[in-house]
Amino acid sequence: MPACAPARTQPHPPHTTPPTRRRRLPVEGADLSASVAVFLIALPLSLGIALATGAPLQAGLVAAAVGGLVAGRLGGCPLQVSGPAAGLTVVTADLIHRYGWQATCGITVLAGLAQLGLGCLRVARGALAVSPAVVHGMLAGIGVTIAVAQLHIVLGGSPDSSVLANLHALPAQLARLDPAAVSMSALTLTLLLAWPRVPGRPGALLRKVPAALVAVTGATVTAALTGLSLPRVDLPSWRSHALAGLPEGPVLGIAAAVLTTTLVCSVQSLLGAVAVDKLLASRPGPQAHVARSRLDRELLGQGTANIVSGALGGLPVAGVAVRSSANVNSGAVSRNSTMLHGVFVVVAALLMVPLLEQIPLASLAALVMAVGIQMVSLHHIRTVTRHREVLAYVATTLGVVFLGILEGVFLGVAMAVAVALHRLTRTRITHKEKEGVHHVHARGQLTFLAVPRLSRALHLVPQGAHAVVELDGSFMDHAAYESLQDWQSAHTARGGTARLTGRRGGVRTTTAPTPSAVCRCLPWTPWRNHQCALTSGGPAVGTGASTSASTGTSTGTSTGTSTGALAGAGSAGKGRGPGAGETGPPAGSGSGAAEGTGTNTGADTGHGSGTDTDPTAPINTTTNTNTNTTSPTISTSRHTRPVPHELARGISSFQRNTAPLVRDELARLAREGQQPSQLFLTCADSRLVTSMITSSGPGDLFVVRNVGNLVPPPGEEHGDDSVAAAIEYAVDVLGVRSVTVCGHSGCGAMQALLTAEPGGAMTPLRRWLRHGLPSLERMADDRRARPRPAGRAPADAVEQLCLTNVVQQLEHLRAHDSVARALASGTLELHGMYFHVGEAQAYLLGGTEGNHQNGDEAVFVDVRFDDVREGEEVHSPV
Repeated sequence: MPACAPARTQPHPPHTTPPTRRRRLPVEGADLSASVAVFLIALPLSLGIALATGAPLQAGLVAAAVGGLVAGRLGGCPLQVSGPAAGLTVVTADLIHRYGWQATCGITVLAGLAQLGLGCLRVARGALAVSPAVVHGMLAGIGVTIAVAQLHIVLGGSPDSSVLANLHALPAQLARLDPAAVSMSALTLTLLLAWPRVPGRPGALLRKVPAALVAVTGATVTAALTGLSLPRVDLPSWRSHALAGLPEGPVLGIAAAVLTTTLVCSVQSLLGAVAVDKLLASRPGPQAHVARSRLDRELLGQGTANIVSGALGGLPVAGVAVRSSANVNSGAVSRNSTMLHGVFVVVAALLMVPLLEQIPLASLAALVMAVGIQMVSLHHIRTVTRHREVLAYVATTLGVVFLGILEGVFLGVAMAVAVALHRLTRTRITHKEKEGVHHVHARGQLTFLAVPRLSRALHLVPQGAHAVVELDGSFMDHAAYESLQDWQSAHTARGGTARLTGRRGGVRTTTAPTPSAVCRCLPWTPWRNHQCALTSGGPAVGTGASTSASTGTSTGTSTGTSTGALAGAGSAGKGRGPGAGETGPPAGSGSGAAEGTGTNTGADTGHGSGTDTDPTAPINTTTNTNTNTTSPTISTSRHTRPVPHELARGISSFQRNTAPLVRDELARLAREGQQPSQLFLTCADSRLVTSMITSSGPGDLFVVRNVGNLVPPPGEEHGDDSVAAAIEYAVDVLGVRSVTVCGHSGCGAMQALLTAEPGGAMTPLRRWLRHGLPSLERMADDRRARPRPAGRAPADAVEQLCLTNVVQQLEHLRAHDSVARALASGTLELHGMYFHVGEAQAYLLGGTEGNHQNGDEAVFVDVRFDDVREGEEVHSPV
């Protein structure tokens, strides 16, 4: 019986998951209802987009069915609905005009192959690096082109192939209106706009029927009842349906056509997948069983769908925002809804042809024209205006409208790059005097191009004056740093004072050391004695290696001043790491007459490395050493402040500096609940910071800490239920995939086991350490091979016992019922780990699942920074 089991009268342990009843149907009811809603939207839109491109109308139905079945099954975004997209209308229409329909299908196949290649190269994330202003400008340009072309069909005419020709022919078309076409188009637009705005409870019920379906159905029924004579949908027999053919023409022209189709399909699908993730995050209710998008797989799925659709004579396929949002808002929970909608499209294409042929073409044109107008989003225009990216947006839109999609995108990217370079080189530097203090304000990035202006402004400060230099930017190169540092040294040497401030509120004064009451600590930097108490400046000797942890990796070296033994301070932020020449509070800063050189290692989301040199730190002569000692004249004490005051100050620093950076991630975890993949069982020693040595962040590890990283065997008298309960909860309820037992050098619990004398009072500590006696007995057993680090023998008996204890606790762990069941089913792995504190070196126990109970030698292999490359898997949890 497990040690954590409750009273014997209960039939199940407290945390076991109740058995689920087997469903009769393999499809959730929510998926079924969502698929019907998506089908009702997709059917008229697919026909309308095919009409707008000039392709056979069956091609739209083929693309919708393939998008649902193929992309829905193979794609990386389970709830994204793919099919013929309005964003591809202009591209496809141009291809049909140039090469014909069958060659266009062949180009679609080639574009699908290109997408497969991009997916295999895993460049999906890189596609999202395109400026949003360019993407939105491209969609807006496509929307304008669609709306102008479909306006001619709405008025009873036929469109031309270019926007300029359509605009030139518009006055003549207005002079010869077709009343029947205009009336059906007006009815379609009226229903399309009014249906979502029906008020009250009846409106809430009516809105469950898609507005597009109501608009097309209303126009179709009205045209049939009134007997209007106007063009309608014509679906020829499927026997005469044309399949793909080989494109003929200049190689460069065909290559450009394939590139354009690939670009639009890929970007629209990837942006749609990201948008679906955002919709899922904001949807009420648990979303744990809906996986986040895998963009590379989505690209592979879209490529496969385009190959199939083109080969079968269908339009190009991409993720469609309207259908995807309807799928999410209808409550879909799996990819079954997307695939079912494809099945419904197939059924409609085979059995509903007589009904579909009653739809007026003017009604479909009005529907597509409305979609094109909606692609010119006012929200996007306001967003790019707020971020000062209007030039890139306008350049892309006009380029797409008048030159073409590929040319417009290239023009927009060039404009975005030009704007970025202009911002990088544009720095505003001002000088003003206020109440006897000279203020120099540098706004923007300080590069070598700004050095002349910076030098002129600094030399306007008279000798011996009080000066404040405010750096309002995020980057400073070496030339600007040297210029600022030289002026600072010269100004203070002539009796002046210079105070440098940055965006983060850090303040540095270059006058002689004075008592300071300002804490210089940066977020998440308590791992180097944390001597941030109120101190007086004084000489100190020491070094600093300070570490900050969040999620990811970022490294950088820093040079600055230190207080006492603290000579390094890390900076943390989600997605941010210290970069080359970043201004603001530097790593390795403080107050006092000492210069510190330290290594700053931060774990952030994102990667970055560089030298972070503090331009505001004065240059002094005292140098730190690596002995981690302090001089006799040090004026800082570990207990200068009361502990509660230090705790409150640390909390205040977190709320001010770190909380804004992690609030969004913690909010997501609060909504979705914890889903850790690993149980990490380690010692309670304060020198072991689990998030630091594993580069993990919130929600990654389920951590259990106790004295000696001990796992009491189940069923043992006077056992400890808390550890067993944590193991059971992590394995059975949270479903972790691995469990790691981590020991460390210099463990006090192991020292106590080695030096314990028989007899004496059984204090709580001695009773707890009895769970470590099997480790002591294992080490004394000469019949068993003793664990050791790779390449060397254990340093002493304490290290030998620390290593042996990890192996023994893994054996205890396997005795727990929940762990044994998971191991037997192959859903759990066990790992042993040893951390040498003095060397900051992690070791992983070699072998499979830490199984070393049959006398074979246990070797702990050291993990180096280059042992695991990015993208490779390692048989360990860290």
